[in-house]
Amino acid sequence: MNRIIGMLLGVLVLAGCQDSPKKKYKPQSIGAINTVAVVMDNGLWEGQVGDKVREFFAAPVLGLTWDEPEFTLEHMPPSVFRGTTRHRRAVLYVSKDSINGAQVQDDLYATPQKVGVIKGATDSALIANISSFAPQIKNAIRQMELQESQDRFLRSLSKETVLKDKFGIGLRLPSLYKVGKQEDNFVWIDREIQKGSMNIIAYQLPGGFFKNDSTLVRDIIRMRDSIGEAFIPGPDVPDKITYMGTEKAFAPYVMPAEIGGMKAVEVRGIWEIVNYPMAGPFLTYIINDPERDRLMVLEGFTFAPATNKRDYMFELEAILRTVKFDTVVSVSP
Repeated sequence: MNRIIGMLLGVLVLAGCQDSPKKKYKPQSIGAINTVAVVMDNGLWEGQVGDKVREFFAAPVLGLTWDEPEFTLEHMPPSVFRGTTRHRRAVLYVSKDSINGAQVQDDLYATPQKVGVIKGATDSALIANISSFAPQIKNAIRQMELQESQDRFLRSLSKETVLKDKFGIGLRLPSLYKVGKQEDNFVWIDREIQKGSMNIIAYQLPGGFFKNDSTLVRDIIRMRDSIGEAFIPGPDVPDKITYMGTEKAFAPYVMPAEIGGMKAVEVRGIWEIVNYPMAGPFLTYIINDPERDRLMVLEGFTFAPATNKRDYMFELEAILRTVKFDTVVSVSP
């Protein structure tokens, strides 16, 4: 009898396993970083609704030497959005519908994937919803793209420990980046690209270095210029001193940020070589590290003449945003 009961229980367990729903497989998403597939009717794309999409999603990136769009938009009508085309990592779907509103859906057809959906009954309703919901959709896509870039770094990470040894920090740094220069309080890491280089520098300042909010921008420029003069020389020019400074014609953008779980200031602007015609974009994070009573400064900048720099700067941002601080161990007296 016990044997029969055991067999029946076994059959019931197997039957339960067969009836349980299987986890649906999602293919790997595809697409270039910072490229959004915009799915909407041709008439909408070519009219005011399309203009509003471009106004928000192709807005110029802050702090570049010339205008480049935040996202590269690739339009396609809904009839084309099928099969592997649905596996695009970033999608914006805009359509007329009796439903009015917008949402962001995760991993709808592939993974990772963000699908921003905007609907409205009329052109004016669509335009209003784009204006209202574009910032939310853009932020979701941007965070996904940063994570995607950071995950790609894992394919080949640098084993360099100079940042940990000098400053007690770690970065998810691709192996293409090499240490080019290091001093007591300065590290310069770079990688070669087709027409120039991508660069990361790191140094620290005393915790109370910035004392007045009203002069913050001016003090940041002074800080960058002094570091450039001390550590980042420009080309040799007879009877002139050349070094990296901050472009004087354009004040940098300064905004609050959070990096590595700590409060920070994000600075975007244009660097120049003093006394030499050379310039490019930079991104600086000034991170408050109260446990060490210091400000940790991380900066990425690109030198790439006559070349679009959006994606280079995005990669540098993705790297800098992986920073992790070693735990400070307090010793009791």
